[in-house]
Amino acid sequence: AIAGGQTYGITDDNPPSSHPLDGSSVFGQAVAAGKTAKVYADGMTSSCMMSNTGRYAVKHNPWPYFTPASERTPCASYDVPETALATDAAAGTLPNVGMVVPDLCNDAHDCSLSVADSWFQTRMQKIFAGPDWQSGHLAVVLTADEDDKSQGNTVLTVVIHPSQSGHVVSTPLTHYSLTRLYEDVVGTPHLNNAVGAPSMSSAFGLPMP
Repeated sequence: AIAGGQTYGITDDNPPSSHPLDGSSVFGQAVAAGKTAKVYADGMTSSCMMSNTGRYAVKHNPWPYFTPASERTPCASYDVPETALATDAAAGTLPNVGMVVPDLCNDAHDCSLSVADSWFQTRMQKIFAGPDWQSGHLAVVLTADEDDKSQGNTVLTVVIHPSQSGHVVSTPLTHYSLTRLYEDVVGTPHLNNAVGAPSMSSAFGLPMP
């Protein structure tokens, strides 16, 4: 939903071989527009892996599902193991459109929330120390893929940017609002359901390039 602006009707966790998507992603859009995109997938052992290995679950890594050459070619280069995140953060080369995908332990699925918190904190400390964050141009969005089933589909989403401090918005946002935010950052057309999605940048007052 976030990467392509729609779910393509998929309701299971099967791999890309079962669900080849003939469409565009926010990552492919960015690359085609001359911008940078990268997915950092925790536990993945080679670029753009299309099957599970260890604690890496391809179902959480959207880019390998998209089949056009305009998607597959950049996926092979820019859908990388998460170990590259620290290097890119330190070098000031974080992408215009990026996604960090924790593995099945670090996303609190198979391990405790404290493990996931520690994992996220370690990554954010490295990002905060890097030149991309210190320039004021980088926003980080932490979001879950589902709620805890105790409320009306309220999904945790936190926007981290120097302009934000204890700011809670009341605008009803969706995963497609995040699709739209990616596209607003790089100036590309809105995909599918992102067209009518509430603007996350407007809701949080985020400055756009």
